[in-house]
Amino acid sequence: MTGDVGLFGPDSVTWKLHREPILLLGGLRSLYLQALHPRAVAGVAQNSGYKADPWGRLVRTSDYVGTVIYGSTAEVEAAASRLRRLHARMSAVDPLTGERFRIDEPGLLRWVHVTEVESFLTTAVRAGVRLTADEVDGYYTEQLRSAELVGLDPASVPSTAAEVAAYFEAMRPELGLTRDSAETALFLTVPPVPQHWGGRALRLGLTLGPARWAYLGIAGTAVGLLPSWARKMYGGLGWPTTDVAAGLSVRGMRALIAGVLAALPEQYRVAPIRRAALERAGLA
Repeated sequence: MTGDVGLFGPDSVTWKLHREPILLLGGLRSLYLQALHPRAVAGVAQNSGYKADPWGRLVRTSDYVGTVIYGSTAEVEAAASRLRRLHARMSAVDPLTGERFRIDEPGLLRWVHVTEVESFLTTAVRAGVRLTADEVDGYYTEQLRSAELVGLDPASVPSTAAEVAAYFEAMRPELGLTRDSAETALFLTVPPVPQHWGGRALRLGLTLGPARWAYLGIAGTAVGLLPSWARKMYGGLGWPTTDVAAGLSVRGMRALIAGVLAALPEQYRVAPIRRAALERAGLA
């Protein structure tokens, strides 16, 4: 290596996994899962401007994740410090008890972290990314570094597939569909069309045309990839056939993305932040 590769590096499971563009679908899946925690979704609803600027929030979140995965040590520390300061200023009211709570409660940070990394991993594996059992556990263990960045004690965070499964089982009594959950899920499924994306014809196409239907298919696949107990909380079906259909869909999406990327000029196939990390690692 010729430079600073940040928290993980080219030999990590994290770099192997996050080179897959299909993880964007995993990010969407994690939002549906996170919204089933009454306090977590209330914290977002009461503090975030996601409804006014959903696409901007998506870009900022993606930038943060990309920085943590591929940024230099200094870039990662700066991004994490900004996030911790932001969370430290926020609070919300529990919709069930009326209690005011801090956004950076360890229990909430842990829920967001676990649902995110589990969604990335599950989506990639269901899409056909081949990982051994050791690599699966290795990814969870590596992501303890990401958990520590947001203020969590790594010892309090599940670090293997078995521990994550046990965590979800223990959390299920605390989860459920609230008004905030339902509104968030609807918003994720039928988001507004970004008004700054060109002229009237383009906006109309996104509103009524193939792009809108394509996005609905993407959102439907994200929901289909949820655990059966989570789909049931949303009023959906926990049938095994739903799992099979979602698996076929996400594999098809991964193949389609690969085909599109292969047709692009080389400079557009790799995200700039990953390219910079590869250059620092001497792998450009």
